Amino acid sequence: MGRAFEFRKARKMKRWSAMAKTFTRIGKDIVMAVKDGGSSIETNSKLRAVIQNAKAANMPKDNIERAIKRASDKSTGNFKEILFEGYGPFGIAIIVETASDNNNRTVANIRSYFNKYGGNLSTAGSVEFMFDRVCNFKIKTEIDLEELELNFIDFGVDEVIKDEDGEVILYSSFENYGSIQKELENQGIEIISSEFERIPKQMKELSDNKKEEVNILIEKIEEDDDIQNVFHNMN
Repeated sequence: MGRAFEFRKARKMKRWSAMAKTFTRIGKDIVMAVKDGGSSIETNSKLRAVIQNAKAANMPKDNIERAIKRASDKSTGNFKEILFEGYGPFGIAIIVETASDNNNRTVANIRSYFNKYGGNLSTAGSVEFMFDRVCNFKIKTEIDLEELELNFIDFGVDEVIKDEDGEVILYSSFENYGSIQKELENQGIEIISSEFERIPKQMKELSDNKKEEVNILIEKIEEDDDIQNVFHNMN
């Protein structure tokens, strides 16, 4: 078939793999949201947010409905959110967010990745302080950015930007998520998606060769089915 065909095939497989991983992560978010607040989108704000993210990721409607139905079944186990902190090669700080129905399996897997790829798993609180936990909302609106920021500054919004795709994004501290979501809905502003991030307070520079070693560890962690997000301070 030729090298060009093989290249396109490999790229397509990688894209499909990433999409499947995203759907798995969102499916777990749906289960946790339903277990926490019920299956009604009208009364469960957490579930509304997750479904918005699912639609933004082009997750099929059937997948969303199956996840809600599965979560509503009392026989379905819940996923527990577990945070891991550690250091990769060359002192790179790494935070791993997981959602697991088997704590022992997840702990063993995460520890093995750190040990095998030149890092070490650390204790709670040893890395988290090096990151700011923030939230963001991607919205659809025609309101002027300056006016929008003035409207939401009392609800904790720190910054309003328009990204390279022309979409408006609101940034704030983690604890303001609920009040901002509620006010956006009150004002009838469409929320495309929302998420939580951990932003490093200081970035660490490494050479290309050293970056490659760190990336091997990060990619290995991200391949695990229990992983929701991985954050690090490598520039």
